[in-house]
Amino acid sequence: MYMRILLVEDDINLADVNRRLLVREGYVVDVAPSVAIAKAAVVDIKYDIILLDRMLPDGDGLELIKFSEKKNIPNRFLVLSALNDVDERIQGLDIGADDYIPKPFEPEELLARIRAALRHGLEEIKKEIKCGQLIFDCVGRSFQINGDAFVLPRRELIVLETLIQRVGRVTTRETIESEMYGYDDEILSNSLESHISKLRKNLKEHNIDASIHTVRGVGYILKETTNA
Repeated sequence: MYMRILLVEDDINLADVNRRLLVREGYVVDVAPSVAIAKAAVVDIKYDIILLDRMLPDGDGLELIKFSEKKNIPNRFLVLSALNDVDERIQGLDIGADDYIPKPFEPEELLARIRAALRHGLEEIKKEIKCGQLIFDCVGRSFQINGDAFVLPRRELIVLETLIQRVGRVTTRETIESEMYGYDDEILSNSLESHISKLRKNLKEHNIDASIHTVRGVGYILKETTNA
């Protein structure tokens, strides 16, 4: 079964280079040079992934993410943009981008990011999410390790659940804190760091092959630990 990609890019030469790259990898690619054309495309066609530039002739490409959410059109977005300051990346991730790749980028990195995003898309239709030995039951909202319950205090549970929902991808601290504040409005400013520290200790004590990494200035990422 082929995978269909929408490439939202107004630079004709860059769009052609990336389209050729993707076609060689076996993807079916549509190109939209503006937000308006991209909106029309996502209404009519189901895409497996959308590669999204931001600085488009008729506005910020992030508007397409907002539009898709408003219209209840599920999509996976990889932002490809020269707007790569920390604040810009945080904005893109918080709005709903699945990944944010600064321009310029290496072709092989783009292909790897696409493969990763597509794998995560397949995971999301399942009833559980795995990260090494750590398994999250999306229905029961509970964790297991090798079949045994992995019990956590409520706040640590919220943080780990938020991270594993985006396993292998960056989760901004604002996203995590918004989930935490929904449960407790009295969380202190340094509370997140404290819970991350406790989670790291808990994962290590249980010899779980998953770890939480800090992405400086942005947030955190949960990854499976591999032996070097």
